[in-house]
Amino acid sequence: MTLAGRALAAALAAALACCAFAPALAAMPSTFGPVIGNAILCRSHLENNYFYSYLETAFGKSYKHEGGAYWFKTPDTTLWGAEVKEVWISDDTSELIFIGALTEPEPDKLADAVKSAAGLRYPVQDASTYPLRVSALGSTIAYVDKKSKIYCARYKPLPMG
Repeated sequence: MTLAGRALAAALAAALACCAFAPALAAMPSTFGPVIGNAILCRSHLENNYFYSYLETAFGKSYKHEGGAYWFKTPDTTLWGAEVKEVWISDDTSELIFIGALTEPEPDKLADAVKSAAGLRYPVQDASTYPLRVSALGSTIAYVDKKSKIYCARYKPLPMG
């Protein structure tokens, strides 16, 4: 094989190797827990543009824009040991800025997992069949069928004039 042929073969091999790893870009980034987890727990400033950019970089384009939010599928991700199915971040149409996640365990199990991993308690707010659980920081866990959604919502700051 000529030198030019070997160079072409090496370039093709590198290109194929690059493409073979493309799906790995959708894997959970090492910063997912500290960045997204702390935002959902209401432990950080909520800036929807920042979180949108973070999620788009980590998981690609949102798969839907609905209910005042951009929704991202988050394959193979976990927070506090709980499987995360999707994450959403508010757009600019609401008076609230919010970020949330749909998780696999039921709310009581998710509340226990967050308490074990992050030290936050989620007391039950009422005696209904599907009660909300709200932390002292304002993060909320709610039922979605037999799964949970956990979110942080805050009013937008006043615009600086």
